[in-house]
Amino acid sequence: MGSTLDAIVERKRNEVDRAKEATPLGALKERIAELGRPRNFFRAVVDANDRDNTRVIAEVKRKSPSAGIIRADFDPVAIARGYHRAGAAAISCLTDEADFGGRLEYIHAIRDAVPIPVLRKDFIVDSYQVWESRAAGADAILLIAEALSEGEIIDFQILATELGLTTLVEVHTVENLLKVRDHIGFPHHGYSLLGINNRNLKTMTTDLGHTLRLAELVEDRDVLVSESGIGTRDDLRKLRAHGVNIALIGESLMRQPDPEKALRMLLGENE
Repeated sequence: MGSTLDAIVERKRNEVDRAKEATPLGALKERIAELGRPRNFFRAVVDANDRDNTRVIAEVKRKSPSAGIIRADFDPVAIARGYHRAGAAAISCLTDEADFGGRLEYIHAIRDAVPIPVLRKDFIVDSYQVWESRAAGADAILLIAEALSEGEIIDFQILATELGLTTLVEVHTVENLLKVRDHIGFPHHGYSLLGINNRNLKTMTTDLGHTLRLAELVEDRDVLVSESGIGTRDDLRKLRAHGVNIALIGESLMRQPDPEKALRMLLGENE
């Protein structure tokens, strides 16, 4: 792991310890018992019969460690509504507050405003956070291979599946791809996706070609998600040419004056 991710994970473990004291696991389970079923995130983004279009997971993000403040006029619900109108298949919501300006409460607010599923994007380092995500209304969670052991990923996948959540297992390095690719679809098919992060977590630079190279090592590309550094129709065409039909897009949309219009333009032409 790079130093940035190391620092975030250490901070996150401390945050989780405080959260456990403030809201015990039993309280989370009581909340979950009152909720309806999660929306099917996997089904919303995976369509093996449609190779001509890209399903976009549109991200709601105020800031990042590498970019600083991305959007000062930040209204997560309004942004999510715009994304839905523009054709997003799902929403990704940053919930890390210190580095990304997110809040866990945004998930319920967004989910109440749009009918599409919502991914909690955060640094999951403890099983408590899987329960916490479900209690907060999330339909899916992100698991970052660079921040977790193989055993932790498997344990979190099992718990997420039991709670009805889809997992997006994200990798950057070839080593971590080889570590997790056989676990995608575990414990049941239709509950996990494989994300390739085009952002180098050590240098924070992005390279779309990273997905194109690593995709060659993935047999089932229907569940492959390209993340970061995607901003043009040509980017989406390149991904589709390599069998990648799902893209998680955030910063390039959030920097536009009108994120809804930007997503419409991005999705407006498929070849």
